[in-house]
Amino acid sequence: MADWARKFFRPGGGDALLAYILFGDFGQLAACSASRYDTAGLPDGVQVGMNLRAEQPELFDEWETGPFGDQLRASGLYGAVAGSKAMLRVLGSVGDPESLDYLRDSVGVVTCLLDQGGVCVLDLQTFRWWSPADWTSQIFAAHEPQPRRHAVILFSDEEAAPGLSWYHTRGMRKFGRPDLSVHAVPPDLAPAVIDLLNRFIEMEAFGAIIDEGQEIRMASLPEGLTCRHGGELEDPDFNNVHVEIVWPAGSPGSGRVD
Repeated sequence: MADWARKFFRPGGGDALLAYILFGDFGQLAACSASRYDTAGLPDGVQVGMNLRAEQPELFDEWETGPFGDQLRASGLYGAVAGSKAMLRVLGSVGDPESLDYLRDSVGVVTCLLDQGGVCVLDLQTFRWWSPADWTSQIFAAHEPQPRRHAVILFSDEEAAPGLSWYHTRGMRKFGRPDLSVHAVPPDLAPAVIDLLNRFIEMEAFGAIIDEGQEIRMASLPEGLTCRHGGELEDPDFNNVHVEIVWPAGSPGSGRVD
């Protein structure tokens, strides 16, 4: 198994949280082959639990109705999930990990479980529903960390500022790092902001820590952007703390920080 090193690691970050739900008909689970699935088993602090539809149907309704159900239908996987007999929860945290081996091992275990009867896996931190084929080809088969596929960049209109958008990430708690937020983004700067967020996703995933007040220097963005830590783990927009990237005075987004 290749080491998934964190080349920018600095101690003092948060705990890495893993949260996946697999649906299917699993039967008697077999041990995962280390060589086939590139895994040393679930890391300390991460566990697998099972629920059966016949015994706890309300737990399945939670994911098949409401906003999650809408996303599930949009994914094209609703029929497979609605017909599943069981769900497996892969949940837990790893304290300020020095490497990404915990992620490698967990990806391998999830892939192994999919091969034992899984029809879908929900990444609870990015709200993405994965088919077994997509998970295997896009997450597992690369045999490398791929931070951008474990996080997501979302955007929405700013209600108080027509024509501007809010861009933010979800999923960085998977790496024990804060998510990222940029409010009041004008359309012409959106590509540069997305580029910035992707750079920060990579840096944080590989262990970097964004310092309070850190300045951002990118030729495609105004000078004077700074980073401000805020939020709490229970914030529903992130399920994580976050770093707000603040526009300098006089720029299109200045004066708007949530």
